[in-house]
Amino acid sequence: MFRRRSPARLPRPSVSAATIRQASAERLATAFSAPPEDAAPWVEAAAKYGMPRAMVFWGHFLLDGLGRVPQDRAAACAWFRIAASVGEVEGMNMLGRCLENGWGVAIDEAEATRWFARAAKAGLDWAQYNLGNMLLQGRGIEEDRAVALHWYRAAAAQGHAKSINMVARFLEEGWDGPADPEGAARLYALSAERGDFRGQFNLGTLLTAQGRIDEAAHWFRAAAQGAHEAFRHSMAERLAARPEPELRAVAAKIPRGGSA
Repeated sequence: MFRRRSPARLPRPSVSAATIRQASAERLATAFSAPPEDAAPWVEAAAKYGMPRAMVFWGHFLLDGLGRVPQDRAAACAWFRIAASVGEVEGMNMLGRCLENGWGVAIDEAEATRWFARAAKAGLDWAQYNLGNMLLQGRGIEEDRAVALHWYRAAAAQGHAKSINMVARFLEEGWDGPADPEGAARLYALSAERGDFRGQFNLGTLLTAQGRIDEAAHWFRAAAQGAHEAFRHSMAERLAARPEPELRAVAAKIPRGGSA
């Protein structure tokens, strides 16, 4: 009895180092912004040629298995580390994320925090947010809410939606200062408008408390579309228990599968 053969995977095209060396900045920018399958050979070649930004991009391709590139988290982490070692701040942040979450490397929250701190001090908003989280939770570093707030504010000043939401949490809860419900509401609205699902959920919660149910339902639906599965599950449970039929209807339609 013969076994059915799986379809052969076509080899990915390659781009030579000479092509990378001769390409203009505009040509590389166009190649990198192409759909993943078309961009992958260019990004790989540029990373191997020694371009720090390309190293970060290539790390993302390997981390997520984009563009027919087999997922290899250990290799992704290695590329982020190379980029970080030559001063690429996004490489530092992504190396921190690998160390924080055990993506292709053993979890080391203390080292993750050190890389977040280097990138945060260099001005990267995502690193400032990640460092704030580590400080708030006391992971890899001693808990310090005041310093966490400093970094959330630094990222929020750059328009970072998740950090804006965290500053709002500090104001709502009265963490490291007097509570400011009105200030929190303004920042939740800004975070929600910028697309952060937690900001959208928190704004919906405030609007529910004010009896503005239709507006709340709008933001809960938006949050459900952008949230990861665990958050969607929690949302569905909480909204399903609400007395308002509009919110129970939102809960019934929350998608459960999808992104992490």
